Amino acid sequence: MIPPKPRTPRQAARTVVRDPLGAVFLLRYDNEEVGPHWAMPGGGLDPGESPREGARRELREETGWRDLEPGPLLCTWTHDFTRAGIPVRQHEHIYLADAPGPRRELGPEVAADHLADGILGRRWWTPEELRRTDEQIWPPRLPDLLDGWSPGDRPVDLGYVPVGGGSDIVGRA
Repeated sequence: MIPPKPRTPRQAARTVVRDPLGAVFLLRYDNEEVGPHWAMPGGGLDPGESPREGARRELREETGWRDLEPGPLLCTWTHDFTRAGIPVRQHEHIYLADAPGPRRELGPEVAADHLADGILGRRWWTPEELRRTDEQIWPPRLPDLLDGWSPGDRPVDLGYVPVGGGSDIVGRA
């Protein structure tokens, strides 16, 4: 048996953007280790950057939307994947942001960055579509997290989720 490759720790933050009807904006990625998956805008933290600051920066970089701010912390989770050929173990903070109006398009300045970052697509997912899909959504059980969330709730810690694995929500931390 081949021992697993050591993983480089990485801190990241993402933002769940919801429209007034509860649809969620996700980006489609394809990763050499975990394959195609959908995740919200976000990415690795810069040195000295807090998770909330990183979520704000990444939201603006990946969408061009400058009028949205990461709101309450929804959850944290840890997972593995390969980034630029390096196996990483990423710990993520996931924030919520409610868009004030209907579904919106990306800013025109982000198209080239999406190509460079390997972002393959984007779409708004209704709550029902999220519950019914067979596609991989990060973090796992996102529909359950959103359905059960109310203002003032404490964030959920999903813990470590193995590649391709699910997670039971263990309660609000």
